[in-house]
Amino acid sequence: MSGLAGLLASGTPVVTAEFPVVDADMSALVRHADRLRGWADAVNVTDNTAAHAHASNVAVAVAVRRLGLDPIMQVVCRDKNRLALQADIVGAALHGVRAVCCMTGDDVTAGDEPEARPVFDLDGPRLVRAAASLAEGRYLSGRRLDPAPELLVGAVESPGFLPHSRPVERAVQKVQAGARFLQLQICYHQDRLAAFMAGVARAGLTARAAFLPTICLVEGVRGLRFMDGKLPGVSVPAETIDRVERAADPSAAAYDLALEQARHALGLPGVRGLHLVDFRGGDAVPRLLSDLRISRRPPAVPA
Repeated sequence: MSGLAGLLASGTPVVTAEFPVVDADMSALVRHADRLRGWADAVNVTDNTAAHAHASNVAVAVAVRRLGLDPIMQVVCRDKNRLALQADIVGAALHGVRAVCCMTGDDVTAGDEPEARPVFDLDGPRLVRAAASLAEGRYLSGRRLDPAPELLVGAVESPGFLPHSRPVERAVQKVQAGARFLQLQICYHQDRLAAFMAGVARAGLTARAAFLPTICLVEGVRGLRFMDGKLPGVSVPAETIDRVERAADPSAAAYDLALEQARHALGLPGVRGLHLVDFRGGDAVPRLLSDLRISRRPPAVPA
């Protein structure tokens, strides 16, 4: 079973991190792995993120595992039908990749090849159900899969979406379909994140799945403006942008903002840890976790 599954079962605060996008440069993949090893319990391997083609999620997930990290392989509905999606999940599991994060995915118009034909044979909740079915030893067709792969199935959700009830309803669908962890989109509105977590707690989801809010480490105001204008479902309050822009040291102010968000998120009932997206590089992740008094993590899988 995924090392992440054991940590989620133990009650230990969990730290996952986004693994930077790689293409054909294996040395870059090794550098990224070296930087995150010992700090993240598991790392997300993206699947053509933001509708841009990159190295295969399966290939990168297998390579990441061989480098001693526990991969969470994102699987996106946009580019493949149910046959290919199931094949990717089973094929990755054959190499020891157990954790998958199921996503509908951005439309192709968000990327640099808008003429591509989107698939969307499944959506996020139905892909969660498909992955859960594989873990139970059945393809969607009903054909047996023996032995069944030991899978930890996850999903994503956007707590900043209004009205508050809608993301809670979607979270209910995904947990009922078989999701055991949900990584939450970055939310710069603390009241919305708090309202979402209160909603999923009332729905009884926090006893059934782990919720991991995202914290983005950006260098300054440029990163905040990009997320506010370019990332679907993300809005950054004008006063937050202004706070960083007017600071004597915008880089320090951006870091302090991330630290403040992380402390707030960890204080919410039902939050089981954090998902980190690092745009600063360097020692940003170790520094943040040290300031949060989260110690170094032992290797998740043998290198």
